[in-house]
Amino acid sequence: MSNEYVVRVLETVKKRAPGEAEFHQAVSEVLESLVPVIEKNKDFEDAGILERIVEPERQIIFRVPWIDDKGKVQVNRGIRVQYNSALGPYKGGIRFHPSVNASIIKFLGFEQIFKNSLTGLMMGGGKGGSDFDPKGRSDNEVMRFCQSFMTELYRHIDADTDVPAGDIGVGAREIGYMFGQYKRIKNIFHGVLTGKGLLYGGSLARKEATGFGTVYFCEEMLKDKKTSFEGKKAVISGSGNVAIYAAQKAMSLGAKVIAMSDSGGYVYDAEGINLDVVKKLKEIERKRISEYVKEVKSAKYTEGCAGIWTIACDVALPCATQNELDGKSARSLVKNGCIAVAEGANMPSTPEAVKVFLDAKIAYGPGKAANAGGVSVSGLEMSQNSQRLAWTFDEVDSKLHQIMINIHNAAKNAAIEYNTPGNLVNGANIAGFIKVAKAMQSQGVI
Repeated sequence: MSNEYVVRVLETVKKRAPGEAEFHQAVSEVLESLVPVIEKNKDFEDAGILERIVEPERQIIFRVPWIDDKGKVQVNRGIRVQYNSALGPYKGGIRFHPSVNASIIKFLGFEQIFKNSLTGLMMGGGKGGSDFDPKGRSDNEVMRFCQSFMTELYRHIDADTDVPAGDIGVGAREIGYMFGQYKRIKNIFHGVLTGKGLLYGGSLARKEATGFGTVYFCEEMLKDKKTSFEGKKAVISGSGNVAIYAAQKAMSLGAKVIAMSDSGGYVYDAEGINLDVVKKLKEIERKRISEYVKEVKSAKYTEGCAGIWTIACDVALPCATQNELDGKSARSLVKNGCIAVAEGANMPSTPEAVKVFLDAKIAYGPGKAANAGGVSVSGLEMSQNSQRLAWTFDEVDSKLHQIMINIHNAAKNAAIEYNTPGNLVNGANIAGFIKVAKAMQSQGVI
């Protein structure tokens, strides 16, 4: 990173947010990509675009007290980072997980700015969450927590201000409880949250969107290599919504998914994963992936997650969590003949892993581009809510498919324009940034 302006901004970020490793990683990766853009567009420096874009417009941290089933008072921390509204209302998920802290929420919110920009929809960037862990909690405990969380959050969100969605630990159940509390407090029924149930304003294809979108993006990368998913072996980390529906779409395009995982370990099935079993375990019974081998005798379960990347495959889809795929794992994938990696999770590859993929010149789709399908359909849900309409599954899926094609093309063309052809990391960052930067310039210094 040789540009003095970019270096100065990054140093300021690290000084203002000491110890926030995930946030520093995300900002560093984006700013490094933007050096040629800044050098070509000096007016961005004059307007202080980088200084403003790395600093959230607003950060809200609040206490979330609630009572568990034993009558004991519990206290968690809630966070909402409203990062950038140049392109529209803040848009980004809410994550409930013990790992949630300011660094993780800021990294996710910062990434969301560019991801949302790439979709072509009118959405700014934001993110939120809590260190509450819904695992092992009863429905009533989850309800009481969500109601307490929304009792503070409602002050800061609105259909035209900030529209949260779900993320890790926040599914239809949690969204329903939060929506109900918002409606109760505000006495307004409108699209303040996305990922809602179909009976009260949700969109068809939202559950499938991130996984489907990741595969649609990967399909475009494979087309550039004059090939397709047909006959390919795929390894997919995770077994939540993103992984399950990435597997479903990859299989429908002719791939054989041979491994999936959860936080405990992974299953390998050379004959191909039985997705019906995975769906039953994860969506209905909420059991560990290790239970898979009790029902599918051809499969083998291995403790620990990292080993999944040692399995020889043509396509790898990391769909679990940030920094799950390190340099060693990346080298294993390349050595074993992997030709494409598309990220269904947010920043699942470490910087070392990304460098391995780029140096090997395999097709690599970064999360802010490859997993933008979820927020794309959230944006489409907002449109349906505003019009009081409900589109069919095929209508939504068709719009999603075209958005993912557009995102791939935007990243691909930006990479070519700025002399790094094939580097979709640079391309996605540049294409997403330029749109936001120009909007910020148009709106003055705010």
